Amino acid sequence: MTTPPDVSAAIDPDKLDRLAEVAVKVGLRLERGQDLFLTAPIAALPLVRRIAAHAYAAGAGLVTPLFSDEEVTLARYRHAPAESFDRAPAWLYEGVAKAFSANTARLAIVGDNPMLLSGEDPQKVSRANKANALAYQPALEKIAGFDINWNIVAYPGTAWARQVFPDLGEAEAVGKLAEAIFAASRVDVADPVGAWAAHNAELKRRTQWLNAQRFDALHYVGPGTDLVIGLADDHEWQGGASTAKNGITCNPNIPTEEVFTTPHARRVEGHVASTKPLSYQGTLIDDIAVRFEGGRIVEARARRGEDVLQKVLDTDDGARRLGEVALVPHSSPISKGGLLFYNTLFDENAACHIALGQCYSKCFLDGASLSPDEIAAKGGNKSLIHIDWMIGSGTLDIDGLRPDGSRVPVFRAGEWAA
Repeated sequence: MTTPPDVSAAIDPDKLDRLAEVAVKVGLRLERGQDLFLTAPIAALPLVRRIAAHAYAAGAGLVTPLFSDEEVTLARYRHAPAESFDRAPAWLYEGVAKAFSANTARLAIVGDNPMLLSGEDPQKVSRANKANALAYQPALEKIAGFDINWNIVAYPGTAWARQVFPDLGEAEAVGKLAEAIFAASRVDVADPVGAWAAHNAELKRRTQWLNAQRFDALHYVGPGTDLVIGLADDHEWQGGASTAKNGITCNPNIPTEEVFTTPHARRVEGHVASTKPLSYQGTLIDDIAVRFEGGRIVEARARRGEDVLQKVLDTDDGARRLGEVALVPHSSPISKGGLLFYNTLFDENAACHIALGQCYSKCFLDGASLSPDEIAAKGGNKSLIHIDWMIGSGTLDIDGLRPDGSRVPVFRAGEWAA
């Protein structure tokens, strides 16, 4: 095993520090005395250190990092006994859920090689993912229910950078990916906190308009797409900064360009085609085309990665139904950048998208007070997965359908119509 070269000098230290500041002050809005649990690839240690400094300066009680390593992950797939792939550290996730119950904030730093597991046995990958999803449920429920303030940001890992910029040397690729992350995260300006305040205000304006319309459904029309997505009863559009059940207003995703809500899991009809590849657990799933009946995917195919797509759809009863619908203009900064990031945090913010699986309880009126059964009765979906894939383009039209059958233009040629 060789030690990878140090390419951290290619990353602008001032912008990296601004990203750490934004993660704490905008992404989390960490409160004095609040603990912070964070996960990160070990390569992201420079960002973790800066986040810890900003968190403690903001009055954090205790910052606890948990690191992952690509070589350790690969060691399992190449040397572990077969029964290992049906196990996950439930004891760890139970502890994490306990921390969340005690109002610990959550921060995830992404940056691993998106194709890390592309050469490994897909059966092992599928089994390990399912075991992990089952074990993670106690903690995931706190995140999906928006019990606490949480945030995701990115660090330009070397293998990820090589995937996005395959024709460049390592240092140059890392530098280019870093600049793309900084631009998308709005930290390449003098006042990133102020820039986020303005952006959040615009996203709030969009959500207020959509919430005032009280649409019953959305009708999507575009190449390969003619889809009607019913919206959950008492759904509420969200976007940008949102208030968690603990009363803290945070930005869960940095970057974000979307406004989103909960579709009705049993009222989706028609067919839809993806417009960008989906990078999922080391597999690139491209040219997805599915057909819905009664809210459920009854036909699914993909030009590439179809076997993985089918395994995802068979995860559980909710995996073939929608848990999120999100609107993103084709002119979003990430779309205009023209990069495929191979990372959903970024790629979903380049296009309108839908998500298979678990819904967000916060996307209901008075969602914080609803029980799981009440959410299900309103049309919310439940699943072990939540996987976003992109269906937007410069040719997509969307109409809002009112209960009386009247139509209101929402998107025309991939842009907001109102």
